[in-house]
Amino acid sequence: MKPRLSLVIPVYNEQDNIDALCASMDTYLKETTLHTEIIFVDDGSTDESVEMLKARKITNATIKIVKLSKNFGAHAALRAGFQFVSTDYCMVYFMDMPDPLEAIERFYQKAKEGYDIVYAQREDYKGSVGSRIYSKLIRKQISHDYPKSGISCFLISRKVLDHLNNNVESNSSLYFQLFTLGFRKLGIPLPIQKRTRGKSGWSFSKKKKLLMDTLVTFSRLPLRFVTVMGVILVLVGIIWALAIIIIKLFNITPLNPGWPTLLALVLFGFGITNLSIGIIAEYLWRTLDAVHKRPAFIVDEVIDLQKTNKLDSK
Repeated sequence: MKPRLSLVIPVYNEQDNIDALCASMDTYLKETTLHTEIIFVDDGSTDESVEMLKARKITNATIKIVKLSKNFGAHAALRAGFQFVSTDYCMVYFMDMPDPLEAIERFYQKAKEGYDIVYAQREDYKGSVGSRIYSKLIRKQISHDYPKSGISCFLISRKVLDHLNNNVESNSSLYFQLFTLGFRKLGIPLPIQKRTRGKSGWSFSKKKKLLMDTLVTFSRLPLRFVTVMGVILVLVGIIWALAIIIIKLFNITPLNPGWPTLLALVLFGFGITNLSIGIIAEYLWRTLDAVHKRPAFIVDEVIDLQKTNKLDSK
């Protein structure tokens, strides 16, 4: 039977979650008529994840393992998995099962109704203070319809998938690329399920990189910040100069400026200058990266029905 839906699942040191996910997926798919293609993308795991996946079988599904040459990050892993989707609909799911498996068929049915992007809106999810600030910033600067609580799993149609495959962006957020395409979207509220096994690979450094990638790639906020700070400093300088002139002309008060004040102003000025140069350098680095056309990911091996192929980078 030909699969009607593809599941792309990134894997990074998830050996503690593999048994639970495969068992739950096997039980769930037995109860549905939705024949599924499951594409596990190993993002440079250093544990036994790949070997464990090789030994698993899931009823009513075909399994493919795409092994990357190293750890490229979750978004790059998803982009790699998209290249091997053979169906008209593709859903992103995760090893720690943040959303109920029942969402798979529900998302599929909504996509059949004509929605090109169906995504999970996390119910009763407050997140950290940093997450809430990040969400507000994204909604204001990039996409007003981006959910306040963020998204987890999502399903896309073939035309969205083809667009993503033809426009593989390095150092970019897959989620915000989706939300800037303009295709018909539908958010479905779902209760988020907490991770019970293993440790998330979503470290602080990766979150920081995603924030910078998102702002630099999809927003002009950093450049606007530089401009505004420049204008403020110029105005402060003009006001300060006028104040000194007025004080001197009218002899209002003795003015004995010392080196601490001068040093503070110089340090502050140089600090803003260096910050501005750093922000502009982020844009220039991404331009240089695009010119070099370095691959967003490199596929080392594809394991499909005990058949192994060596592939080139994408």
